[in-house]
Amino acid sequence: MARLFGNIGWLLGGRGVNAVLSLVYLALATRALGTVGFGYFALILALGQAITGLANFQTWQFIVRWGASAEEGGVDPERASEATGFAMALDLISIVLGLMLAALVVASAPLWIDIPPELLSLAFFYCAISLVAIRTTPTGILRLHFEFGKATAAEAVQPIIRAAGALMAFLFMPTVTGFVLAFAAAELAVALSLWIVAARTQTVPWRAISLFRIPSRHSDAWRFVVSTNLSGSLLITGKQLMILLVGTFGGAALAGGFRVASQLGQALVALARTVSQAILPELVHARDNATEMARRMANIAAIGGVIAVITALMFGRFGLELIAGEEFRVFYWAMVILSIAGAVELMGASLESLLVSAGKAHVAFAVRAVPTVLSLVLLDAAIDWNGAKGAAFAVLGSSSLAVIGFYVAILNLKEIRLVVEDKQK
Repeated sequence: MARLFGNIGWLLGGRGVNAVLSLVYLALATRALGTVGFGYFALILALGQAITGLANFQTWQFIVRWGASAEEGGVDPERASEATGFAMALDLISIVLGLMLAALVVASAPLWIDIPPELLSLAFFYCAISLVAIRTTPTGILRLHFEFGKATAAEAVQPIIRAAGALMAFLFMPTVTGFVLAFAAAELAVALSLWIVAARTQTVPWRAISLFRIPSRHSDAWRFVVSTNLSGSLLITGKQLMILLVGTFGGAALAGGFRVASQLGQALVALARTVSQAILPELVHARDNATEMARRMANIAAIGGVIAVITALMFGRFGLELIAGEEFRVFYWAMVILSIAGAVELMGASLESLLVSAGKAHVAFAVRAVPTVLSLVLLDAAIDWNGAKGAAFAVLGSSSLAVIGFYVAILNLKEIRLVVEDKQK
């Protein structure tokens, strides 16, 4: 547990730096672009992140799962090399498939999304940069070796470049193009930084790149790959697709306001992913007490979630006006609702990781898929009912149903385990 809390501390420290610097770029972009211009900017970012999330495999989980030694807490160099080679091969596939998908989506964008035609080439450019900058593999290498401090230092490059780039755009190029270029530069910089640090931690096995070695050793490899990819893609793409559909049904201005409310109110979702990312390697190495570890983390998360929601209620309106400007103040209640959704996700993060570590990634995907799809289907009606607040309630409902599903799935796993133990006795 001591190492777990240390790892979480490193990750939260990095998230803290990211959060503070994100407020800088958010303030600069909203004030330079206004609600409509920021809406175009938000839609381009969401498009790039959705396509990258859909195409990207969660390769860090493969490296952690198959690179660990049979001995508790150890790393097998040969297994780590094979797992990393497999992850790199999947990354190459992600880039090729992602570029094809980006071309198709951007070409059809005028039919369904509120992005001006003159910005479509910029949208494809950002999609391409995001795909080339995929960095889950070097992140997996560092997590396998429990080098969370090095990972945090490398990832700090992104918010620093974003904030500096946003300042340059605000001063010299206060347009959607200027801010998108700043974000693209940050994506490339953080990917390069992580690869450099990862290569110093573990030799990057270029000759080990293969789609066949890991599956030949692990019969369930492709099922695990597909399940984790679908789960990760669903979480990332679902969030970005929500913003895209808000723009489709409500226009760019509503999408911009929803993005601001989401970024401020759902900062806890990033915290939830941080807890999940820190706890998964520990659960893989310590399966005997994995359930107890996940339970403790869920209890701690519940306390943090309550504090964060109270903070959003008390200071959210002032924060919105201070950071984004008075015109974004109308999105206060959407931000509060999204903060509650973030708190729910925070409590469910360790439960989802427990399912994945137990080899039930396909169950975790199924549990999250149903409420996510349901929320997207009902989004148009939710926006017609209550605008941004309606969209926020759709997110809250999706998160709540998913976490309840994780809990029920874990209870069923426990019942199965007890039945097996009784038979053995």
